[in-house]
Amino acid sequence: VTMAAKEIMTLYHVVQARSFRCLWTMHELGLKDYRLVTMPFPPRYLAPGYKKINVLGTIPYFTDGPSVKMTESCAIPVYLAEKYGQQSNLKVLPSEPDYAAYLNWIAHADATLTFPQTVYLRYCLQETKAGLGDAGKAYAKWFFARMALLNNTLSDGREFLCAGRFTIADICVSYALIIARQLELEPDYGKIPDLTKAYLDRLKERPAFQSACAEETESIKAWEEGRSKL
Repeated sequence: VTMAAKEIMTLYHVVQARSFRCLWTMHELGLKDYRLVTMPFPPRYLAPGYKKINVLGTIPYFTDGPSVKMTESCAIPVYLAEKYGQQSNLKVLPSEPDYAAYLNWIAHADATLTFPQTVYLRYCLQETKAGLGDAGKAYAKWFFARMALLNNTLSDGREFLCAGRFTIADICVSYALIIARQLELEPDYGKIPDLTKAYLDRLKERPAFQSACAEETESIKAWEEGRSKL
């Protein structure tokens, strides 16, 4: 890898992983000068050398120059919006009434919503011989219970979570709904209300969401064909 390639903004990604929050944000901001490396899952085993880049072996991993190294899928979008979205409405300012709600939703997305999904994914789908399937199923049910705040907030028919507009909070939170749909958690473990489903469907119609999906597809193809490297 050349020095120039090392210095350019880089997102290490896996298809459908939490790093999609970061890729979607890049597209919403109209960023062009970055490198997307989409690897097979799990990259710590199937992308030799990845753990030398990210000692955790997790996704996402994001770099922006020599000093910025980030691993959290809800922190990276905030960084991008703050640093490169000066004229963007994706962030909510401290002077706005919904600033606290904005921050809370961003933390809520992973700490409350995505976390139980990862337990289900690991023990019910990936490590089925671990004997922890019951725990995974319990956490799937827990996910639906922990959707109470989201469902209650959307029950008034609002289009977006806070500040009356699309923000990083929507990107971070809606990813959990995307994964719930992909994992087919309904109807066995709970039900997502129609207003919450409609909220996700609206977001998936955004041009930046669709272009991020298209880039993801092309990027994993490039890896498989040997055109993309760590």
